[in-house]
Amino acid sequence: MIEVKTVEKPDERRDFPRGHLEAVHLTGLDFAVGTFEPGWRWSECVAPLAGTESCEIHHNGYVVQGRMGVRMDDGGEAEVGPGDVFVLPPGHDAWVVGEEQVVLYDFAGGMAQEYARATDG
Repeated sequence: MIEVKTVEKPDERRDFPRGHLEAVHLTGLDFAVGTFEPGWRWSECVAPLAGTESCEIHHNGYVVQGRMGVRMDDGGEAEVGPGDVFVLPPGHDAWVVGEEQVVLYDFAGGMAQEYARATDG
């Protein structure tokens, strides 16, 4: 069976301070488009929703626009930008670098399933 959906009509949208996520859900794949405005930082904008000190979602991503800095809990740092494909394990903080909006695609499923959802506790 072939499944086709468009990000132009996402299954859901989650808004959080200085950004939002639009997701489509297919059998075996959750795909998300994340949009992050200048000034967005995970530890300030999403941590209060997640209830954790760092992002505990695994990301497989592709950056369409803008630049994003990432710092792992162990101190490792990287910056990703347009055309970069990345794998980012749980245990990190991230932020928009500069004054350009960041748009990225996340193929991991974790972002589309759990990212920026309020915790029950």
